[in-house]
Amino acid sequence: QVKLVESGGGLVQAGGSLKVSCEFSGRDFDTYVMGWFRQTPRKEREFVAAIDQFANSKSYADSVKGRFGISRDNAKNMFSLQMSSLKPEDTAVYYCAASRSVVTTKREADYFYWGQGTQVTVSS
Repeated sequence: QVKLVESGGGLVQAGGSLKVSCEFSGRDFDTYVMGWFRQTPRKEREFVAAIDQFANSKSYADSVKGRFGISRDNAKNMFSLQMSSLKPEDTAVYYCAASRSVVTTKREADYFYWGQGTQVTVSS
């Protein structure tokens, strides 16, 4: 059974930085593509970033390219999203997710396991 738990959300001023992390409990972490999604009350959940099994490939939503960085530590069963130059429109609940895809994927339907989410609020 896979369980994902996010941490590190909070309140930050526009232009600031914040790191959210996700702890993976279960077997074979290094066989999963890991992704971050986010959702606000007014919008559907949207893709943010994904990283393949050995961090050889990363993909980002256009809205966060150049500002966010995804990473993983297979020895610790952890992966993270470093967010910088944050904007008020980055305010959302951020979810981590795990996929059995063989390549990074932006499709929500490809992710089978999800965390409960962590709130990130960017004040203007």
